Amino acid sequence: MIAEEIYLQPSTVEEALEMAMLQKGDFTFIAGGTDVMANRYQGNENAPCLIDLTGISVLKGVSISNDYLHIGALEKLDDLQHFHDILDEFPALIEAAQSVGSPLIRNAATLGGNILCENRCLFYNQSEWWRESIGYCLKCDGDICIATQGKKACFSELVSDTAPALISMDAELELAETTGHRRVILEDIYTGDGVYPRNLDKLTIVKAILLPLNREFKTVFKKLRQRKSLEFTSLTSAVTVDNTGKLKIALSGVDPKAVVVAGTVDDDKEALIKKAIKGARAIDNDMYSRKYRRDMIKVFLHQSFEELSI
Repeated sequence: MIAEEIYLQPSTVEEALEMAMLQKGDFTFIAGGTDVMANRYQGNENAPCLIDLTGISVLKGVSISNDYLHIGALEKLDDLQHFHDILDEFPALIEAAQSVGSPLIRNAATLGGNILCENRCLFYNQSEWWRESIGYCLKCDGDICIATQGKKACFSELVSDTAPALISMDAELELAETTGHRRVILEDIYTGDGVYPRNLDKLTIVKAILLPLNREFKTVFKKLRQRKSLEFTSLTSAVTVDNTGKLKIALSGVDPKAVVVAGTVDDDKEALIKKAIKGARAIDNDMYSRKYRRDMIKVFLHQSFEELSI
């Protein structure tokens, strides 16, 4: 485990970015710490400086503005269930948040942290001595993917459970950067590259997650894992329809990025399922086999369509 040499606690976003710039890239933002500290313990994260964002009040709270629900990035996963605006309009987000880890983890982990959690792989998320003995992979400065024996691409998987639910409901992010603030569509931040899974500059802070109101979303959320607590996902699916008949499928756990398929309730369902399976570049780097997880995509989506009566 790497012990930090510098621990900083800014009180504003601007102060956090100033502190980060002074570290010349050798830092990590931290909030709940459930992902960062686990990776530090395994030697996969070793920045000497941690910048703790938990004292920044503007990153917390839930509010409504311009037909969007704004959820502060530092809201803890377990606390989401206590906001009536989320419970009334976006219950699937609460279901997704409650599927993460254990009560102890959900009481510390933040929504922003979950959508930014580091991609995982059975051959990467191991102790330092284990990785050294088997040989370093592409994601930890090696020259080969242990799972595929290829040298060109890393297929570590996006394992966020809240991301599919949010993406299926057309979520956006409000970002703070050194150049100012901007909004992006959530699924656009994921690159599909397991080594560099997000296209956000390191000097970026997620301020809020934005969800569109008055769409009357109906969502079915499902998660595949060996136990119904603690385990990271092997496949998470969210299927959402709105009051105009728009349909959106989002998957995690089967690709380095979110697999997204958009359509309408009138589209051929088998074609939508086929497109989702084709987009999932799952490999054998999980406790479940590649074949089983791809088969379960079809099962989950069929079940979701049936539950939505479409």
